[in-house]
Amino acid sequence: MAGEEPASDRAPVVVGVDGSAEAMRAVRHAAREAAWRGLPLRVVHAFIWPLFNTPVGKPKFGPPESGLRNQAERIARDAAEQAQSEAPGIDVTAAVVDGAPAPVLVGESQRAPMVVLGSRGLGGFSGLLLGSVALQVTPHAAGSVLVVRGEPAPGGPVVVGVDRSAHSSLAVGLAFEEAHLRGATLRAIHAGGELGRESARLLEDSLTEWAHRFPAVPVEQVQTPDVPATALVRAAEDAELVVVGARGRGGFVGLLLGSVSQALLHHAPCPVAVVRDRAAGSPNQ
Repeated sequence: MAGEEPASDRAPVVVGVDGSAEAMRAVRHAAREAAWRGLPLRVVHAFIWPLFNTPVGKPKFGPPESGLRNQAERIARDAAEQAQSEAPGIDVTAAVVDGAPAPVLVGESQRAPMVVLGSRGLGGFSGLLLGSVALQVTPHAAGSVLVVRGEPAPGGPVVVGVDRSAHSSLAVGLAFEEAHLRGATLRAIHAGGELGRESARLLEDSLTEWAHRFPAVPVEQVQTPDVPATALVRAAEDAELVVVGARGRGGFVGLLLGSVSQALLHHAPCPVAVVRDRAAGSPNQ
């Protein structure tokens, strides 16, 4: 049952909710991620109104269920019920946390193995490809962020970009794990530069360690001269998920997100997981 306190000492998958249809899609994805991993799910609604000294309780002459605080609790509770309907048997908790959405969810990421977000929420401008919360949380989260955008292709592969960066190695690991959990093929892409023996060896070497850990995962290796962002967007057209490191080779040190991960967050046709090195600490630290 959904409650106000964690149901387990295990670090939960976290999903941010605001009552929008996009957030409910994220809840369903997050519930499946938690079920696959045998982890609890924490549904979080960031309650911003106390920051503006706005009355949040029930109006004096209003019905018992009225008031901003009650509305926030209802949003979190409804999302938790949706999660349990999607993945019966998982431990689900619902929390209303005072604060603005992005800082609240970045804080939640300090312990969570994954934070799941909708691509856009309530109040977003219709012309934007990615909402402000996803844009703020993804570069500042302590660990992996899954942004639910586009439409995953049922039975499609998990796509991952490969280069020599540390973030790429982490992305390959998560991609193998996701492919294993989903019973999917892993499609590994090495893009840009000249093709040939050296490129093939880089791709093979990047996959070897994780292939030994997940020997049942079928692997499809792809080399392409396309620029990485273009190659990954194209490779994801029939995919369930595309996984990318927060930054790749050649990125400017001061950037929290590389150009490839930013391009995928805006243009990928399916959900995108952005992976960061948790051992290196939060980029805010």
